[in-house]
Amino acid sequence: MDKAIQVFVDGVGIIAPGIDDWEQARALFAGKASLVDAKTKLPPPQALPAAERRRSGAAVKAAIAVGTQALAPCAYPAADLATVFSSSGGDSVNCHEICAALATSDRVISPTRFHNSVHNAPSGYWSIASGSMATSSVLCAHDGSFAAGLLEAMTQVVTEGQPVLLVAYDTDYPEPLRTVRPIPDTLGVALLLSPRPGAHSIGQLAIARDGAFTAQAADTLDDAGLESMRASFPAARGLTLLRALALGQERQVVIDYLEGMQLSVRAAPC
Repeated sequence: MDKAIQVFVDGVGIIAPGIDDWEQARALFAGKASLVDAKTKLPPPQALPAAERRRSGAAVKAAIAVGTQALAPCAYPAADLATVFSSSGGDSVNCHEICAALATSDRVISPTRFHNSVHNAPSGYWSIASGSMATSSVLCAHDGSFAAGLLEAMTQVVTEGQPVLLVAYDTDYPEPLRTVRPIPDTLGVALLLSPRPGAHSIGQLAIARDGAFTAQAADTLDDAGLESMRASFPAARGLTLLRALALGQERQVVIDYLEGMQLSVRAAPC
């Protein structure tokens, strides 16, 4: 593709309801397994010191889990890696608890709640876990957060000529916020993106500089369970892209971004 932002995918991480890792997701995309109706299993972030591990919530656990998965195949040193974290709402349980505390007469908020309330908390915990001093970008674009994060990460890879780890995640709100923001569980997706193909590259992604956006409807998934997941989690809007990578397909993938404007990404095997 001429005049395109092009990167290579060296690793993928995913954790979702009924999905524990990339290998399990690949089997689902290939039709070799069926999606199980189960809650998301969040492994404890063992790379964190004990004190930070106790303070971490679902957002931190999901982000560290999928980021670690994405780096595992090529053993890339996390301490040297620039990162992009993207989420539609951050730590939603913590947001609920702070709102509940502010609704009481004393309005006392615990220090742990306060420092976990910022949108870049998972990025900070990742830097502690990995020992990274590299740059980290943190963003939010509501339901278009995956596409926004992918755009940012791919642009950084091309402009800096260095690998970038993209981590996109969502967590579920308790009631009453859940009524207006009905994200059903916790889900995270990570992509390790590189400017050059390597021994562990599983595919390549390209976005045309002069045709990145389209009014065409976003792609959907044939499997009813996976499609429900894609539609329910902003971070899962990238599942159609993961499907193309898992199946080694060369195709144009249209991903939800902003209202009336989708992101068009060319996926291809290496």
